[in-house]
Amino acid sequence: MPESSAAAGSGRTIPGTPAPVTPFPAVGTSVPGSVGTSLQILRSLDSGPRGLVEAHAEERLARFGENVLPAWRPVPWPRRFVRSLRDPFTSVLLCLGLVSAVVSAWGTACVILALVAVSCLLRSTEEHRADRSTAALRELVATTATVVRRTSADAPSREREVPVADLVPGDVIRLGPGDLVPADVRVLRAGGLTVHQSALTGESAPVAKHPLDAPDPALAGAGPFAQPQLCFQGSSVTSGSGTAVITATGGATRFAAAHDGRARQRGASAFDRSVQGISWTLIRFMLLTPPLVLMANAALRGRGLETLPFAVAVAVGLTPEMLPVIVTTALARGAARLARTSGVIVKRLPALHDLGAVDVLCLDKTGTLTEDRPVFEAAVDGSDLPDPGVLRWAALSALWTLQLAELPAPDALDEAVLDAAEHPEDSAYEGVAALPFDPVRRVATAVLRRPGRLGVHTLVTKGAVEAVLERCALDGEERERLLALAARKAESGLRLLAVARADRPARHGGYTPADERGLTFVGLVALRDVPAPSAADALDVLARRGVTVKVLTGDHPGTAARVCEDLGLRTDPAGGCGEVVTAELVDTLSDAELARVADRATVFARCTPEHKARIVSALRAAGHTTGFLGDGVNDLPALHAADVGICPRNAVDVAREAADVVLAEKDLTAIDRAVLAGRHSSGNIATYLRITLSSNLGNVIAMLTAGLMLPFLPMLPAQVLVQNLCFDAAQLAFAFDRPGASALRRPAVLRSRDFLRFITGFGLLNAAADLATFGVLALALHNAAGTDGEAAFHAGWFTENLLTQALVMVLLRTGRSAAERRAGGPLRAAAGGLAVVGVLLPLTPLGPLLGMSALPLLYYLLLGSVLGLYAVGLTAARRRYERRR
Repeated sequence: MPESSAAAGSGRTIPGTPAPVTPFPAVGTSVPGSVGTSLQILRSLDSGPRGLVEAHAEERLARFGENVLPAWRPVPWPRRFVRSLRDPFTSVLLCLGLVSAVVSAWGTACVILALVAVSCLLRSTEEHRADRSTAALRELVATTATVVRRTSADAPSREREVPVADLVPGDVIRLGPGDLVPADVRVLRAGGLTVHQSALTGESAPVAKHPLDAPDPALAGAGPFAQPQLCFQGSSVTSGSGTAVITATGGATRFAAAHDGRARQRGASAFDRSVQGISWTLIRFMLLTPPLVLMANAALRGRGLETLPFAVAVAVGLTPEMLPVIVTTALARGAARLARTSGVIVKRLPALHDLGAVDVLCLDKTGTLTEDRPVFEAAVDGSDLPDPGVLRWAALSALWTLQLAELPAPDALDEAVLDAAEHPEDSAYEGVAALPFDPVRRVATAVLRRPGRLGVHTLVTKGAVEAVLERCALDGEERERLLALAARKAESGLRLLAVARADRPARHGGYTPADERGLTFVGLVALRDVPAPSAADALDVLARRGVTVKVLTGDHPGTAARVCEDLGLRTDPAGGCGEVVTAELVDTLSDAELARVADRATVFARCTPEHKARIVSALRAAGHTTGFLGDGVNDLPALHAADVGICPRNAVDVAREAADVVLAEKDLTAIDRAVLAGRHSSGNIATYLRITLSSNLGNVIAMLTAGLMLPFLPMLPAQVLVQNLCFDAAQLAFAFDRPGASALRRPAVLRSRDFLRFITGFGLLNAAADLATFGVLALALHNAAGTDGEAAFHAGWFTENLLTQALVMVLLRTGRSAAERRAGGPLRAAAGGLAVVGVLLPLTPLGPLLGMSALPLLYYLLLGSVLGLYAVGLTAARRRYERRR
């Protein structure tokens, strides 16, 4: 993976502004943009409310450099090569090679070190290619910011999207929900603006931000992160909107100083844990082998340290040294194929395997199961009678909230309300202030000045029914009646917005959520969801692939259940998927109880971000590999909690940064393609492990047995290692194989116990074939004696080993039909090449150099019979294994 190193000149501030000195200054220390009024800050930055002139911005960009963190430089190839030695198998091989050199077994040492060099070379090359592909793919989702600039000093200012790297100090930018704060900024205007600063402060709660021109005595001595007028790079906008001026960029930001250019290391993925579990089990066996061989030969044959090179070679024979190369190649090819054919970007290679292992997919229904376009159905008053005035008040609230809070676009519900209203832009009403929607309050409020009502401001609040009614001046009986009315409508599958208003004496001060009290209920706006055209088919395909879909939504249970029923997702207990679970029930459950409920239920309604994350964590704790599809700020906790975080390309910036996989669009069909690609890569890795480990184990058992039975070593150490080198070269074909259709029907999970059972059973079968070859060699070479007999025995077993390994590569491709196994492909070509080398190498001039001689024709005839019986046994065992699975 790339390493970080600071680029020269990466820190950038404009002269006249104080520069940060330490990551976290002492209390009261001045930071850029913290001292002075907004106008003074703009003047010190040679900027203004209308933004910079384009020519000046380009000049500053050339002068101060791009707004990027200290450069992520590619790891040099030599360093990557050396780092490859940290792989456990490669490290053990290197140690065994050094041991061979110490005891002067130079041939063994040279071959082992050659294996190490080849493995490191291939792995470092593939990692370099994977890093280049990943860097290119990340450019497709480059983060942008909305900046205010002018073409000339006299031209009007315009808003436009520019890459974050092109921002400079003095730029005036817009901030909206879901945006990452692209640099250190001073807030000029804000409406309900709150940000998460956890990347810098560790605080989990969002912090309110607003302009502050006059000193606030309550903030005297407070640190920079407590200053409401300052936002820092690495923060994310939770709610509201604002306008700010950039005071520091790149390496001069608080984020760059606090993190000192170091990447946060991600914990081991499910795939990493699986491979490491298998790896260390085999390494324990491998490390036990040399002393066992030495002790057995010393006790039974009286041999001493002269058998050490053979013992080392036997240990090497257990090692799947190509595992790092196969894993890297298979995952990198799968990620590149997904990007090329489906526009799906895998930001973290192990996430591709985790995608293939996903058996539970959690998602919100809006924009995925339904079109992100609800349609207006009706507007009624508190007596359930049609009332156009309810829609009009809702539209006015949506319109002025959008304008005054400087939201980039209305959300889907507001857009449906505005589309349905006849004249939402009524000029008789004037907006005064706005409190935008956030997932905690679940309401939005616009403050209006009505015609003919001097000295009076009207607050119009709309949002979730329960949240609005809590803010209304109602007695308990009336509130319960209205809740029952809303429940009846919601149970029919409608989405509801409650509308309330109140008149307040006009004032010059700002409005806060505390003013949303004592409201008068106006009525309900009902909308219905339009199911996505491809959702039903995509859900059916995912179900056939063994992926269970769970819907985690903030909507009413009835609304969510209706959509799921329409799409074929059963939510009743008789359907086998459990009842609709509400957030209120989740709050009453322990983690263990929630895991059992989450395993059974399909729909979770009224979920907050914390509920979503807790449900995903409960599913993981129950043993599921989970994926979560989200696109908003409120999805961040769940994206982090899942094994694989997934988001569409048009998701908010902070969600794109948190996700492991980025889709071209929010579409279940794209997820299905990504799951298939993950299973494709994982299937190739699993096939490699099964075939290689079972073959290696069988060879080791046979060599240990033969070493105790024969008066000479069954194979010379150099012969063992050359055999491994040939097999390693053929194994590269596993990364390019095409798994059978049945291997793609279920989640691809690497389980240590399953692998150990597989390699034990097939390894013993392989050992039986090897031991049967002893009899063939004894019969074919009964007249040979001395060194000629030993050389012929070595050649015969060398040939048989490579032929059996080639046979295993072809016949143990589990999950394939006969037609698929007969089809050509890289694996069959590699197996054919391995068989040719096994037959011809002893006959070439290299054979005598390795201690092998030519074999009589009788041996090949008898060996053909053994291989035929072995093929029959392999086929029968494979079929029995597949039936049991």
